[in-house]
Amino acid sequence: MTRLCSDSNTRAHSSIGMSPSLTSSILKSNITRTLKAPGWRQEWHVGVRASESRKLVAFISGIPVDLRVRKNVLHCSEINFLCVHKKLRSKRLTPVLIKEITRRCYLVGVFQAIYTAGVLIPTPVSTCRYFHRALDWEKLHEVGFSPLPLNSTKERQLVKYRLPNKTSTPGLRPMEAKDIENVLDLLMRYLSRSDLAQVFTKEEVEHWLLHNKESQPKEQVIWSYVVEDPKTRKITDFFSYYLLESTVIGSKKHKVVRAAYLFYYATEAAFDKDKSVLKARLNALVKDALILAKNVSSSIPT
Repeated sequence: MTRLCSDSNTRAHSSIGMSPSLTSSILKSNITRTLKAPGWRQEWHVGVRASESRKLVAFISGIPVDLRVRKNVLHCSEINFLCVHKKLRSKRLTPVLIKEITRRCYLVGVFQAIYTAGVLIPTPVSTCRYFHRALDWEKLHEVGFSPLPLNSTKERQLVKYRLPNKTSTPGLRPMEAKDIENVLDLLMRYLSRSDLAQVFTKEEVEHWLLHNKESQPKEQVIWSYVVEDPKTRKITDFFSYYLLESTVIGSKKHKVVRAAYLFYYATEAAFDKDKSVLKARLNALVKDALILAKNVSSSIPT
């Protein structure tokens, strides 16, 4: 795990701004987790197979999601994993897939859908900017992702991105099943500050934010942490990140680059009358997220 990126809306997308030396790869457990969200429908997993070989050559999927737009809650579908075999991309399969998933959504009374894209498609309702923060700059430089800036040296870059070994926030610990209701309450209050946000249920918080050790004992995708007040035992802060892999092309030293994407987060500091408190608190929480992501990478072979 060598990068931390901010990603407030995507579930399992490829790395943005990827170097030509890297190609995206997604863990099987992550695909299963994304396709089988609470309320998922098998008919919303649409594939196209070759008539003779029966190989899968195109795919699109959708999952149900409740989306709050200001004060209105819309029952939508979230479209993901649209892909077409490279030899068939001139055959205009993409519009066919989109029309088919649209038709299947209409059949169950869902008439709005959301999706994300790395290009500008008319007309966006929201935008998201990615920020890369190197956790292992030397490795990213060796695989061709991070160039050496002008008037700098490798030693300066290593010092620049150096992180402490331990977190600094008192009461910080991994999220547990007992925290689901408190995290849901904090997250929904935090998201209420936005005009566009998902409306979560208890089941969705458990699915998206809590690692299931029984069904996925080896491939952990999501890491979530809470800050518990030692006196009141109240959950005051929460943050999470998920893992995506990229295969390194043309390197004898490295095979995989793992990226940690900042996912959902919330803090009670957002409701403080002093607005400057929120910025300082978020900076402290994200710094701890960087440290935790960095420490996790040492236990995962790359």
